[in-house]
Amino acid sequence: MKKTLLDTIKEHPLLGDGAMGTQLQEAGLESGGCGEAWNLDEPDRVVAIQRRYVEAGSDCLITNTFGGSRIMLERHMDNPDVVGINKAAVEVARRAFGDRDGFVLGDIGPFGGLMEPYGEITLSQVESAFAEQARALVEAGADAIIVETQTVLDEAGAAIEAAKAAGAPCVIASMAFDFTQATHELRTMMGTGPDEAADFLEKAGADVLGLNCGTNIDMAQALAAVRRYRECSALPVMAQPNAGQPELKKLKVIYDQTPEEMSAQAGDMFEAGIGILGACCGSTPAHISALRQRMNQFIESKNRS
Repeated sequence: MKKTLLDTIKEHPLLGDGAMGTQLQEAGLESGGCGEAWNLDEPDRVVAIQRRYVEAGSDCLITNTFGGSRIMLERHMDNPDVVGINKAAVEVARRAFGDRDGFVLGDIGPFGGLMEPYGEITLSQVESAFAEQARALVEAGADAIIVETQTVLDEAGAAIEAAKAAGAPCVIASMAFDFTQATHELRTMMGTGPDEAADFLEKAGADVLGLNCGTNIDMAQALAAVRRYRECSALPVMAQPNAGQPELKKLKVIYDQTPEEMSAQAGDMFEAGIGILGACCGSTPAHISALRQRMNQFIESKNRS
């Protein structure tokens, strides 16, 4: 019987995957298109992307369901097959692993707006959308639910509650912090820092604290957030830093940190006790491969000592 994700990260860190959106676009998804629909319409293309991450060394694959809630899908189509899209995403990730062991993390991203009183979406609508998505992911056999790229604690809490109610074996709650050069602080768009986030997420029922994406969140700033999490919580931590800092080149945002540069900075992350390390914006299978080598070196060193 396969060990659970939580049991495994108690023994050694796991390697996540990298960026999905840019990989979908390189595979032919038009700008602004619904990548989640490909789980049903173009599953082989999604499998091919995720298989490259597996071949690079990923232990965990995040499902192609970042925008898989009803609220998000209805912006692309009428009467979306929410359950079918999310269940297919889990099956696609399993196919990508093939005969290898690996963990499938069912992805619940933000609904892409603001709740009342700041926006027009009600809390009950958000709760219903997250509940529907979480049930589909869990019923399809996801090893964990990752609630990711969150900036609003109430929204993160609603997604965590939905995942717990659906019976998720593990819930990862990942915030998107920004690092501001002026104040040298880590805050979400809504002003939440890592300490406040850790306290809220743990009380809400998260099993793993996470961070991903965010403005200026490269390996160094992700490490700072991990250390803050570790200082105020005993929960495991997952980090998905961007591949360096973004630069605008020819009206296009580019992350040009090389795989070697990114992996060279990962040693301190492992020493800080990271449970799962992946990558976010600008990352590719090559970045994951380089991180795999660095992680293997760390694990081998620990085993010898």
